[in-house]
Amino acid sequence: MSSPDTAEAAQQLHEALLARGETVAAAESLTAGLFCATLAAVPGASATLRGGVVAYATDLKTALAGVAPELLATSGPVSEPAAAALAEGIRSRCAATWGIGLTGVAGPDPVDGHAPGRVYLGLSDGLVTVVHELDLPGDRAAVRAGAVREAMARLLGRLAEHPLPGKPGDGGGVTP
Repeated sequence: MSSPDTAEAAQQLHEALLARGETVAAAESLTAGLFCATLAAVPGASATLRGGVVAYATDLKTALAGVAPELLATSGPVSEPAAAALAEGIRSRCAATWGIGLTGVAGPDPVDGHAPGRVYLGLSDGLVTVVHELDLPGDRAAVRAGAVREAMARLLGRLAEHPLPGKPGDGGGVTP
């Protein structure tokens, strides 16, 4: 179940994507489908959520999200390059405007030298892919929920950086 602020962020994200005629897809490892489930809880989400995959096992990051096996062998599944490749791969495979890639360590134990709470969040629009390295506090549930909140907030931030033409304050409207 999502917290009120996460549910509100999901509603805001859906509305922002809908206003733009854009969509999102997610390749989720540590969040195991929580991003998609949270967004899908918003009524009408089928207009903005294209889909997603849970690629918890490393081999599924290749099979389902198109991450090159060589990248996983050299950088590891919990890494900036893996998050970028997850975001790019799922965006392309789901024909979405935006791709989200979430990988990391929810805990309680470290994985491949990464402490619990380390999250890599990839965000791709097909032209630019950015990865945010996060250190989130709390237990497994808190880290996973925090990763979803961050993913929604970061995508909302990217959308705000590029307002729709004709919206107040963007300089793209018609001058009276």
